[in-house]
Amino acid sequence: MEVSELSHRRVNKRTLAISGAAVAALGAAAILLPNANANPDETSGAKTFSSPVAVKLARSLAADLGDNGAGWYYDNANRQLVMNVVDEDSAEGVRAKGAVAKIVTNSMEDLKAATKTLSSDASVPGTAWSIDPVTNKVQVTADRTVTGAKWATLTKATDQMEGTVSVKRSQGEFKKFDGEEAAQPGDNGGAGAGDAAGDAGAGDAAGAAGAAGGADDAGAGGAGDAGAGGAGDAGAGGAAGGEQGAGGAGDAGGAGDAGGGDAAAGGLDGGDAIFGGGARCSLGFNVSVDGAPGFLTAGHCGNASQTWTSDEAGAQQVGTVQDSQFPASDFALVMYDDATTQASSTVDLQDGSTQEIGRAVEASVGLKVQRSGSTTGVTDGTVTGLNATVNYGNGDIVNGLIQTDVCAEPGDSGGAMFAEDAAVGLTSGGSGDCTQGGETFFQPVTGALEATGAVIGAGDGGAGGGDAAGGAGDAAGGAGDAAGGAGDAAGGAGDAAGGAGDAAGAGNAGAGDAGDAGAGAAAGAGDTGSDAGQGLN
Repeated sequence: MEVSELSHRRVNKRTLAISGAAVAALGAAAILLPNANANPDETSGAKTFSSPVAVKLARSLAADLGDNGAGWYYDNANRQLVMNVVDEDSAEGVRAKGAVAKIVTNSMEDLKAATKTLSSDASVPGTAWSIDPVTNKVQVTADRTVTGAKWATLTKATDQMEGTVSVKRSQGEFKKFDGEEAAQPGDNGGAGAGDAAGDAGAGDAAGAAGAAGGADDAGAGGAGDAGAGGAGDAGAGGAAGGEQGAGGAGDAGGAGDAGGGDAAAGGLDGGDAIFGGGARCSLGFNVSVDGAPGFLTAGHCGNASQTWTSDEAGAQQVGTVQDSQFPASDFALVMYDDATTQASSTVDLQDGSTQEIGRAVEASVGLKVQRSGSTTGVTDGTVTGLNATVNYGNGDIVNGLIQTDVCAEPGDSGGAMFAEDAAVGLTSGGSGDCTQGGETFFQPVTGALEATGAVIGAGDGGAGGGDAAGGAGDAAGGAGDAAGGAGDAAGGAGDAAGGAGDAAGAGNAGAGDAGDAGAGAAAGAGDTGSDAGQGLN
């Protein structure tokens, strides 16, 4: 049986005596061998790209290739873009642009046709499939419940598509990753539900600087995080590329939460526990809709309860579901009941720090990602498939998901999947756990934002922010000024934070106040990590 590895964090020669004649023969063979084994995947002339550049080039090439293209992926190890093509002429054009041309058998039309056949002929509970450009096949995964008649139905369909479809077994069982309130999160290194709720607004003095700690990765946005007591959470993450600008600075109001951890006043972070209808889920990303604060989580969580609290006892209600989509998709929009809630655009890293989120991007195969959830904390891995379909049983079939080898467990549903400062997905479900590993599926954030009209943070970024944020590094020089002005625009929030708005202009001013918490805002505010090998848009 094949089972995906748990996480990317855990990371014979035989000498022959040969005669002189044999040596000569081998020498002659060596001359002929390169031509005899010419590889259509030849990479000798390929260039290396940062992944944001690779993504832009891939989209341009895909548009030019049309039906002659069959998908693409980013090779993190070699920092190369691999384009699948169906003929040599197309391959030449790809190589001329510096990408690796991989001549494949199955066209994208073939692969999509295979997924349609699976949907009609092999819709078996406990199965999932996605298009995998690395193997140029539709990868089908059957969990341990697919036996007997179900296995016969599946294999009858897949056997007829040999060469286009491959099947593997998982030792786990596909299920949605919502949990019961009585469950005790944190057993696998994540924050407990109580801790997550208490830290919701980066409330402790130490935790308040956590957002600044993520500033190194967040690019220009981190500049604003230097403010005392978390005032920097002003959402300067949105300042990256100028997407959110002063709009996000309203989050500076969270500075007042530094001593209290008041979830209602300061909002929750992505990955924090939320409770409703006997279920425990995780918050995905804070958003705004027409200026009003809200957050995204899983749709199957939104279906479980109309109201959600930050505590298991249900005493601290934080929001009400405005829109919930499941099973066709798997996302829900919850609006904060207190319209003055200052919900920072941050994800809880479950170690006292947070990661600023300033934009949303579409996933690409090969993208390195992290996931934050209230049960297992932060885990990481790689996107392995797109446009995935998973059949959870009982008629719950979800399409258009992102498939990964990231682990998750019950209670992590709705939690944030992100890459650096970019929102990527909302945890849906999968198989396995964070001990044995398995597959996990995510609702694309860009689709949820488009469907709900929400934007990441409080500015005008959102789903389209990915391209604009590409220049975050260049904009970093002025990020401090942007964040400083943002503090003034936040209705005096900068003054309330002890002048944090002005201090933010220095990029690291005030970081001393948060130094004990590892305020990383002081360092590399302009580092967008564009060379980190991430497949960001």
